[in-house]
Amino acid sequence: MKYSLIFFISFILSAGINAADDKTKEIELPEIFVSGDATIGAKLVDSCAACHGADGNSISTDWPKLSGQNQRYLYEQLKYFRDGDRMNALMMSVTPYLQTLNDNDLKHIAAYYSEYKSTTGQAKNDDDLLALGTQLYRFGNIKKQIPACTSCHAIYGQGNSLAGYPSVAGQQVGYLTSTLKAYRSKERNAGEASLVMQSIAANLTDNEIDALANYMHGLYQ
Repeated sequence: MKYSLIFFISFILSAGINAADDKTKEIELPEIFVSGDATIGAKLVDSCAACHGADGNSISTDWPKLSGQNQRYLYEQLKYFRDGDRMNALMMSVTPYLQTLNDNDLKHIAAYYSEYKSTTGQAKNDDDLLALGTQLYRFGNIKKQIPACTSCHAIYGQGNSLAGYPSVAGQQVGYLTSTLKAYRSKERNAGEASLVMQSIAANLTDNEIDALANYMHGLYQ
């Protein structure tokens, strides 16, 4: 009887371990992002410089800074534009060029811009606007179901390179404003992350968007 009990317990433990192993095999590990080559990317960005600057620091408030942005995010967005999943009037002229590039080319471009340092911005000296922007970015608004931006973009706006969440520190005000409004209207809908941003932006007023854009423009990494 004693040996039968030991055998039964051993059998149960063994079955449990095997079941755990089977479950482990079913878990898909996140895809590891392979960086591009910035030296190759430097030869592919002539068409980008007119709007985004040679070093990725755009001079227009409506054009995003690409400098210092994490590679995963840049690569994914370039793919969306190339494949027609993301549309933007300002990118229409360069889309035909992107369509001549393969995935590795896009990674090289992303690597090139990620190596440059983004210029810093200066938030408007408006106490009410800064207070609102600070509150929303750091703490969100529970009543309106707006989470803190820090959860994805970090306290200093540097983003999350592993997850592909973009840096927003020092980003152009006009671009930040138009992007949040594009999420709110669901005009921007490429990628799974856009669903999260759409749900957040849906609860933001124009004034709250202006406050957030102003605050993020003045963030320093």
